[in-house]
Amino acid sequence: MNNETTGSTTALLDISPPHGGQLVNRMLRGQMRQAIQERAENLTKLELKAMNLTDLELIATGAMSPLTGFMGQADYQRVVTDMRLSNNLLWSIPVTLAVDEEDAANIDLGQEIALCENGNVLAIMEVTEKFGYDKKQEAKLVYGTTDEAHPGVARLYGQGDVLLGGEVWVVNLPAAAQSEFPELRHTPSQTRRMFARRGWRRIVGFQTRNPIHRAHEYIQKAALEIVDGLFLHPLVGVTKADDIPADVRIASYEAILRDYYPAESVLLGVFPAAMRYAGPREAIFHAIIRKNYGCTHFIVGRDHAGVGNYYGTYDAQRIFDNFSREEIGIEILPFDYTFYCRKCSMVVSSKTCPHGKEDWIYLSGTQVREMLERGEMLPPEFTRPEVSQVLLSGIQNKKKRE
Repeated sequence: MNNETTGSTTALLDISPPHGGQLVNRMLRGQMRQAIQERAENLTKLELKAMNLTDLELIATGAMSPLTGFMGQADYQRVVTDMRLSNNLLWSIPVTLAVDEEDAANIDLGQEIALCENGNVLAIMEVTEKFGYDKKQEAKLVYGTTDEAHPGVARLYGQGDVLLGGEVWVVNLPAAAQSEFPELRHTPSQTRRMFARRGWRRIVGFQTRNPIHRAHEYIQKAALEIVDGLFLHPLVGVTKADDIPADVRIASYEAILRDYYPAESVLLGVFPAAMRYAGPREAIFHAIIRKNYGCTHFIVGRDHAGVGNYYGTYDAQRIFDNFSREEIGIEILPFDYTFYCRKCSMVVSSKTCPHGKEDWIYLSGTQVREMLERGEMLPPEFTRPEVSQVLLSGIQNKKKRE
């Protein structure tokens, strides 16, 4: 199937080459899109789960370059065991489409199927492979545990036992892409153009699924001292049920950016991915994807993409030591544990503060949620009052709706 969507965005590569050298685009437009959409109506339809929907959007827009679809067996197995695609390119997280055995039995190899959301066709996929897989092996190697209490492992164990592999062509993005933060849902092609227009040559990406607190602000501004611009890229896809809602978090980011960051040095965009909570492996995954968005640097703080006590505090930083700078293709900025110290009267890190923990002010995500649920403002040493007010109002309004 040949049209302009298969090519690379070569004019934008001079900022930072995408992973694998080409920025993938699997979105169909014009007459080709119309023809494929009509053909899809007569195909076997497969409803996508929440994570599949986010993955499809990221594949379609090139955020997951060089992937052009859901992984086949060779790519899947090498990613699980070696953190590489079958062509040896670094890749740390399986991107798969799982179905149950009944659905798999009704799909033949070489068959085209329609991928749907609530009956609406999003894409067609030529199923070139279908294969069984070892869920416990994936859990152990990707998540570092087989414990079903881990949210990523629980999702893995709950999905189908057969994986379908094949390229996708997308005719419509998922509904969330149209309705949730459309003004901030920049594609990699768009962010690369934005960076170029601003004259940014060195761009640092920051991943978060939490509101920005003082420690985040300290890290981001420290990084800004050595680059041209900050790409604040909060994740807005599927997270744990007790995480602060995405709309509340985005409002808090906008509040702090408005008053405390130079507008010419920061770009806010949303990252439409699901959290896998895979810790070190997901840190690599997040770095590669930000490389595709055009970032040249990526911040990795304490317990990046972690959950509970499954990973060591700095495991997500140490994993990068296993790969060369050339393989990763993006400069990693590892930051130590940061917090406000009463005696230092400023935000510091465990590297720079000589005082004991009794002088440190830091709240866990659970403590933050509990305070907000009780209607309490967060300490100003922990986060800006403007951010605290936005979070408090958002959580209280959520409680009223419930």
